[in-house]
Amino acid sequence: MALIEAHALGKSYGANRAVDELSFVVHPGSVTGFLGPNGSGKSTTMRLMLGLDRGDGRTTFDGKAFSELEHPMRHVGTLLEAKPFHPTRKARNHLRMLAAANRIPTSRVDEVIELVGLASVSDGKPRKFSLGMGQRLGIAAALLGDPDTLILDEPSNGLDPQGITWLRNLLKHLAGEGRSVFVSSHLLQEMAVLADQLVVIGRGKMLANGAVDDFISHSSLGAVEVRSPDANLLGPALDALGATVTHDEATLIVRGVTAEQIGDAAHDAGARVHQLVTRAATLEEAFLEATGLSEEFRGSGVDEGGHA
Repeated sequence: MALIEAHALGKSYGANRAVDELSFVVHPGSVTGFLGPNGSGKSTTMRLMLGLDRGDGRTTFDGKAFSELEHPMRHVGTLLEAKPFHPTRKARNHLRMLAAANRIPTSRVDEVIELVGLASVSDGKPRKFSLGMGQRLGIAAALLGDPDTLILDEPSNGLDPQGITWLRNLLKHLAGEGRSVFVSSHLLQEMAVLADQLVVIGRGKMLANGAVDDFISHSSLGAVEVRSPDANLLGPALDALGATVTHDEATLIVRGVTAEQIGDAAHDAGARVHQLVTRAATLEEAFLEATGLSEEFRGSGVDEGGHA
């Protein structure tokens, strides 16, 4: 088991409430994505979970706080910052030091080095590593104790497309083994195919917590595309249902009602329908709607052409 339970996490900096009463559960066997705008409190929340920042609330890992775990790397693997290692200590020696401190066999060091693709540079010094290579070393450290739980803050940062695919497959595989994976990312398209569950925050407050599909389905930005030669008959029928209808050339873009409701309304109105396609909102659209980013971060003295 690898159950994570966060209860009423909170943190203030003066009058600013950076994290405000966050409670959620990360279940074994799943990848839970942690989303929020820059400055929303994601990194602070992760630090609170691990007891690295003082604040309110409590997080337990199978019933124990991180500070109560003996040899914590064997229970919880973490990556909270880019290049978390001494720049002049060889990569292999960095991992050997961590292994010794947590009574992890030295043989495990070579296993994780191979797993993350750093075998050819394992005797190199990390100060010469690219950001992506540094991330791979950080992921190796997180995996060193073969933990049941992973907490990773932007682990794909600096990885190339092949590296992102490798990381996705790795995390899904680890979750498939029954581990809990809690991962933040600003790559929403990647999160859409990686995560099973989501925790979405904005300005330190919980905005959504649940399955990815449920989060997307609750977005008002989903639409049904309708092609009909009888739009003059169908339009008033859709208005009567309270739908929002816009026109895109010969297609009606309908929001607020289902395809089934549109089909029934067309039948009752005697309107022919040549095509009826449901288009779900993307995770990016649902995220922008939930966090209000489309308005919150829109420039105030710049027109749509980019002119001040």
